[in-house]
Amino acid sequence: MVLRTGDTKRLADFYSLFGLIFEFHKHGNSPFHYSAKIGQTVLEIYPLTKSQKEADKNLRLGFGIDNFDQTVLSLKELKVSFSLEPTQTDFGFMAIISDPDERKIELYKK
Repeated sequence: MVLRTGDTKRLADFYSLFGLIFEFHKHGNSPFHYSAKIGQTVLEIYPLTKSQKEADKNLRLGFGIDNFDQTVLSLKELKVSFSLEPTQTDFGFMAIISDPDERKIELYKK
């Protein structure tokens, strides 16, 4: 899975709040980027392409969080925007936030 952004470090730091561990690297002719494994899935954060003016805001991701309450507190301290405060839903206890590029992120309490 690839996310493109105008500020790769800022986005990698943000997603690190959910327990992801990123490596900064380059392979082949690709630009330097961040990469983290989620089980057998790889999440990579690349810079915008030359033709992109801004990040795609249509993608919506979801993460199950072990330390949900502490993560929510950290996000609030960082003034992250919540479109749904932590609440019980039909899908479990969750919150919906926005990443620095305004993508919606669903956080679920494990």
